[in-house]
Amino acid sequence: QVQLVESGGGLVQAGGSLRLSCAASGRTFSSRAMGWFRQAPGKEREFVAYISVSGGTTFYADSVKGRFTISRDNAKNTVYLQMNSLKPEDTAVYCCAARRLDGAFSANFVNYQYWGQGTQVTVSS
Repeated sequence: QVQLVESGGGLVQAGGSLRLSCAASGRTFSSRAMGWFRQAPGKEREFVAYISVSGGTTFYADSVKGRFTISRDNAKNTVYLQMNSLKPEDTAVYCCAARRLDGAFSANFVNYQYWGQGTQVTVSS
């Protein structure tokens, strides 16, 4: 089993930056690809970013490409999401998720097995 705890959310002005962290516990973290998803009030959960087990492969939603960067440190059991040039439409609860052990890229939340509780990101205009 993998337990995930996010941190780093907060209130920031448009154009600002935040760095989210996702600390994982459990023996299989370093064997799992990871993803970040977000959900705004009244909207469906949305894929944000994916990183492979080694960190060598990443994918991003078009809406965040060029502004957000996902990374991981397997020695620290942590995944990060660096968010730059934030926009009001980035406001949401951000959750990290551990992919099922087959590891292939997926933007579908049903293919992620473990979830954190989320951290709120609010971007003011």
